[in-house]
Amino acid sequence: MACTVAIALIIVTTTLTVTRLLYVLHRTGKPLKPRRSKGSAPQQPLSTLIVLGSGGHTAEMINLLSVLQKDRFAPRFYIAAATDNMSLQKARLLEETSSSQFMQIYRSREVGQSYITSVWTTLIALSHGFWLMLRIRPQVILCNGPGTCVPLCVIAFLFKIVGIRWSSVFYVESIARVQRLSLSGLLLYKLHIADQFFVQWPQLQRKYPRAHYVGCLM
Repeated sequence: MACTVAIALIIVTTTLTVTRLLYVLHRTGKPLKPRRSKGSAPQQPLSTLIVLGSGGHTAEMINLLSVLQKDRFAPRFYIAAATDNMSLQKARLLEETSSSQFMQIYRSREVGQSYITSVWTTLIALSHGFWLMLRIRPQVILCNGPGTCVPLCVIAFLFKIVGIRWSSVFYVESIARVQRLSLSGLLLYKLHIADQFFVQWPQLQRKYPRAHYVGCLM
């Protein structure tokens, strides 16, 4: 009897999980539905997580944020790798008059780190990322290629499945990617994690038809 009940519970749980997963995959990529308060009040702002990366990634992101509708995407939370202080400094300069929050996350693997030890650091990074995402629970995630964004976007996808929070992921591929996607972009594209995927070269859009060609953003 107990065995029959256990099997039934497994079947029901599996069915519900698969159904929810299919629903999430179906909804992914659909336009973000605006939230409206009671009456005819204007749209409420969307809490936004912005993932920064070292070097060119941050430069491109700052350029993109300079034209962002700040009142539409607020409050804003900036995340960079624990060893990337420069990116957060640039973000603070951009947001010097706002109440945005800035935080750092552990890297899964540092440059030159062995793959054996990176298993442990990856687990730490995932745990830290999970805690941050549970704390922030953003409605929008904006990223453009740093490896730091992958675990955060994966966690956001899992949150969609279990119903914790629906975070729409907007991924903008770096202008440096002309013929092929970055590893981060490829993962988010192939796994259908990014709700909206943007590229800056027409040949990339032809190669990856679910992507949107937006031209040069720099």
